Amino acid sequence: MNQQPNYSPGLPPQPPMPAPVAPQPAPQPQPPAQPMPQPEAPLPRHHVHHSYMWLESIRTCVIVIVMVVIANFSTIAGLMADGELDGLSAGLMLAIVGGGTLVLLLIIVAIVVVTRLVSYKHLYFTVGPSEFTLCSGVFNKKKVHVPYQRVQSVDQRATLLQRIFGVCTVAIDTAGGAANKAVVVPYLTKAQAEWLRAELYNRKAALAAGAVPSAMPGTSVTPAAVAPGAPSAVAGVAAVVNDVAALDPAAIAAAATSPAGNVLDAGAAAWGQFSGVFGGPAQDTGAVSYEYGLTNKELFLAGLSNTTSVGLIALGLIVGVLQAVGFLFDAFGDAANIAVEEAAIYFSSEVTAWMIGGISAVVVGIVLVLWVLSAVGSCISYGGFKARRRGSRIEVEYGLLQHTFQGVAVDRVQSVVVKQSFIRRLFGYCELSLGKIDAADDSDDASKKGSLAQQGLIIHPFVKMSRVPEILAGIVPEFAELPTESRPVARVALRRAIVRRGIIQGGGFWLAVLAVAGFAGMAWFNGALESGMFDLDWQELWISGMLASFGPSVLAILLALALILVIIDIVGAVLWARESSFAFNRRFMQVSNGGFSRETVSFPRQKIQFGCARTNPLQRRAGTDTLLATTAAGSGGTTTVLIDAAHEDAMAWLDWLKPGGNMVK
Repeated sequence: MNQQPNYSPGLPPQPPMPAPVAPQPAPQPQPPAQPMPQPEAPLPRHHVHHSYMWLESIRTCVIVIVMVVIANFSTIAGLMADGELDGLSAGLMLAIVGGGTLVLLLIIVAIVVVTRLVSYKHLYFTVGPSEFTLCSGVFNKKKVHVPYQRVQSVDQRATLLQRIFGVCTVAIDTAGGAANKAVVVPYLTKAQAEWLRAELYNRKAALAAGAVPSAMPGTSVTPAAVAPGAPSAVAGVAAVVNDVAALDPAAIAAAATSPAGNVLDAGAAAWGQFSGVFGGPAQDTGAVSYEYGLTNKELFLAGLSNTTSVGLIALGLIVGVLQAVGFLFDAFGDAANIAVEEAAIYFSSEVTAWMIGGISAVVVGIVLVLWVLSAVGSCISYGGFKARRRGSRIEVEYGLLQHTFQGVAVDRVQSVVVKQSFIRRLFGYCELSLGKIDAADDSDDASKKGSLAQQGLIIHPFVKMSRVPEILAGIVPEFAELPTESRPVARVALRRAIVRRGIIQGGGFWLAVLAVAGFAGMAWFNGALESGMFDLDWQELWISGMLASFGPSVLAILLALALILVIIDIVGAVLWARESSFAFNRRFMQVSNGGFSRETVSFPRQKIQFGCARTNPLQRRAGTDTLLATTAAGSGGTTTVLIDAAHEDAMAWLDWLKPGGNMVK
């Protein structure tokens, strides 16, 4: 049956109604697709130079061989001295001990070489986006992380053998003081060391500026970024053998004749061009704005004034002579005792003035020779001395045979120290150094440092006082506003200094007391002998006779020496009271302590970690105070002290400390 369309008369036809459609749910938003996490690429490992294996093996083996040979020789010599070995037995024993020693040494050498080879495989460093990492250890693994913000200085040192092969030891100081040790990276080539130093400083500056170190120019993890076009200076560097004949004679001659140089600069220039067997090409570490060296006069005077090792050498000779005498007594037994008794009788009865004079001349000659040798050694240690300002860093290098490079960022300088020893004061010169925060260093090279490394960063060892402002303006212009109006110690400080230095701390006074006590003791002993209180044998009588003959003369000499020392102590106290003072202005504090030697320390106010004024009952009665200002210089902090400042001046200084909160009453 057909369905008719639905319409009404008089109306147009209507289209058919669409069938109802069920409502569809609204589409839900889909989360964006997350990228799959990609594993971070491992940082490249930079191994130290392969000379670490065999140079360290040679050094260790030489030490072991010397110790074993000395021990065996001492044992055989002792047996021969005791008469337990005759000629044949001694030869047989020597052959047996020598053969056993050779086998033992071969085993030790093999162990040392294998140990160095294995440790070399596990000794490397990485330069990451935010920190430097040093990995070492075979069984006990050690990984040291150094954030770039913590790097304070990057120093390098090289022994003579290391200089020949163009390698050095790098110490990264994080300025942790005595509680922290410098991170030591051994046996890097010169190119590696220079690249690493520039890389660490650049990355630290990039982080301080808020940039990503890897995106900064010249701070990528490849050495070529520091010196464009230069060969790689990390692990895998090919050995570079420099031709000594190709050294530039003109440059060496100019270094030797330059008004600001000295004769040893020629050798330093030769070392600079001969980078060693594995040294590699020089790296660009930044422009130098100020630099100076030592003149011939300054080098000579610095060498003469830095001869503190003479006493140690003389003491070593005395100990060696005593050991030799002991060996002779063991070897010859009663014959040596008889010879000594006869010599004692001879000297007690027939000692002549010419013999005493000859012995004295020999002793003086030996001391003079040792002094000259020590002075020559000091001059060589200062050879090639250069101090410079490079950007925001201060750098010092020195050493003709053993080379040392030290540096510090200027914002880490804690103080400027002008030090005048007695000899320097006679010539009108001083030693100029910078106090900086140091970390402990247990490396082998650290035990061999001279005075340069033990007294802060010495920027000039022997300079005319009139040149100090010029050098400070070039090296540390940040210290240009030092105070000029000083406050001397109180007037009563002179009397207190004489009592303190001449009596309480005076060596001459107590030596005089000892000499007087010696005279009293000898008088009592002689009276006791005359009264028969002691029953002595012939040896004791001989000793008492020697004391009675020479004792008064010796005590008289000691008393005269004591009087001289007392006078020296009093003069030193007077000089101290006249020259000691302190001063402060808006930014800096300065403390001077005088005497036969003089030291002036200047430091910024913000570097003072702790300051106080201390008094004892006697000082309170005299109206004086002791000032103490502590900075972070050194490995555990340094406290600068001024005794007997006037109480009013001390209170003014404490008020000056108040804005920073560093005030202790």
